[in-house]
Amino acid sequence: MNQQIGIIGCGWLGFALAKVFIENGYTVHGSTTSESKMSILQKAGIHPYNIQLTSDGITGPIQSLLSHCETLIVNIPPGLRKDPHHDYIKQMTHFLEAIERAPTKHVLFIGSTSVYEDATHFPIITETSETSDSKTALKLLAVERLFMRSEYFQTTILRFGGLFGEQRHPATYLSGKRQINNPEAPVNLIHRSDCIAIILKLIHRHLWGNIFNASNTSSLTKSEYYTSICQHMGIPIPQFDHQSKSKGKRINSEKLVRLLNYEFKIKP
Repeated sequence: MNQQIGIIGCGWLGFALAKVFIENGYTVHGSTTSESKMSILQKAGIHPYNIQLTSDGITGPIQSLLSHCETLIVNIPPGLRKDPHHDYIKQMTHFLEAIERAPTKHVLFIGSTSVYEDATHFPIITETSETSDSKTALKLLAVERLFMRSEYFQTTILRFGGLFGEQRHPATYLSGKRQINNPEAPVNLIHRSDCIAIILKLIHRHLWGNIFNASNTSSLTKSEYYTSICQHMGIPIPQFDHQSKSKGKRINSEKLVRLLNYEFKIKP
């Protein structure tokens, strides 16, 4: 039987993920917010849909996409860093209502370890650790709860650390910057290849109704790590503020490693 899956958000992670699902025999229905990317998705073997999710509602054939998919991967960056006042909760409430009208039974929601609190003692963070009370974290957590509490489908939340991969690394953003905070903090990252492998395993294992952390922690501090990476890449080294006390956290992914029997492929 042909398995069909929906991927909402075929960007840097979602597009690569879709191609791997296709290689594994799935039919993939994927969304993009860009009309110009429709042909790119189609050439890759993805059934493309141009869909816009906003706080005012949804434009595009969302029900057509959802009608094919009992399993849905929601990979929508909240955009709160660029626009902190964006009504992410309202946007995702509209989307949730659309999913609840569809035959979708399972949702894998891609979240972020940024929902957890930083501290000067660099706590080890599990899925039950204290979460942050920042405005951004509260919005992310509110949307997670909306999906987890739905009576129409089962949701698993997958909280990734910072993503990196070929041709894309957070070091390029920090390169050359000055007075960067938290130089002694741990660095929690995950390679795109590990993201994709973990998602495939979660879908295959049907581990619904869970929350998982997925991140690797470097043995180096933030300043050591990004100095080393920038040197290796041949780009300007960032300068850090060593006068202020550093805050941070160490993400523990033991639950995911144990239940999936997973070993991370690429270390930061």
